[in-house]
Amino acid sequence: MDSFSGKLAVVTGGGSGIGRELVRQLAAQGCSVATCDINASGVSETADLARAGAASGAKVSGHVCDVSDEAQVLRFRGEVLAEHGGDHVDLVVSNAGIGGGNSFVNDSRQQWERTFAIDWWGVYYCARAFLPLLIASGDGVLVNTSSVNGFWATLGPDMPSTAYSAAKFAVKGFTEALIEDLRTNAPQVRVAVVMPGHVGTDIVANSFRAHADGAPMPEQWVKANADFRDKAPLSAADAAAIILDGVRTGSWRILVGEDARTLDKLVREAPEAAYDYEALGKGAAGQDG
Repeated sequence: MDSFSGKLAVVTGGGSGIGRELVRQLAAQGCSVATCDINASGVSETADLARAGAASGAKVSGHVCDVSDEAQVLRFRGEVLAEHGGDHVDLVVSNAGIGGGNSFVNDSRQQWERTFAIDWWGVYYCARAFLPLLIASGDGVLVNTSSVNGFWATLGPDMPSTAYSAAKFAVKGFTEALIEDLRTNAPQVRVAVVMPGHVGTDIVANSFRAHADGAPMPEQWVKANADFRDKAPLSAADAAAIILDGVRTGSWRILVGEDARTLDKLVREAPEAAYDYEALGKGAAGQDG
């Protein structure tokens, strides 16, 4: 897929961040896009922004869907076909994700399983729902978003990340397992896994909303979200561009950000030191030198 012009893409988690930028960039390159998010106002805004910058012939639709609910994913698939016509899609990017359930010891089971459900089951349900439509394309691409926490299961000292990391490891393993499965049984579809580092998104705020059942966001969460988004070394727009470049060039493993590339190299070279933060830090310092 060296060009997105004239194609039809599906992007989950399109209400903000990387998902929003993927929708905007795809539409600007002449690709029709159906995007969904649990946040109705966010996905509506994304669709409006994408339409404003879309190339001629590109159609953008926004849909509300909680990807952790298979019935909603199947409804979304039906809406995509009804809205855009045809019998296939060319590109599916399972991008939706939240944080939470960091501690298996201390956090609630409800929060842990809610995080895991969106981050893993959402990817699985979308693959189940859309793979037949990718096969029908004859040249389909399935892109699943993992994370650096799909190969490094922590946020650092005193910062466990068990639900998110477990889900992202599952996404990475599932995607790699699909490489041979698709090569053998559906060679007209290829698959790629995306592993971003720290990217400037609103995942902190989105995670709060996903767990809060409508409760107002405390000021400290608002500040934490702004800090995470605004102090990131890589913008969501730049991250989306890296992902789409990887899809175009046929990469199956797309690392997003210098921090992702550095951490990947360190963990691969010394896996036993992956959770020895002092040793890992020395390795990073040696690379910088």
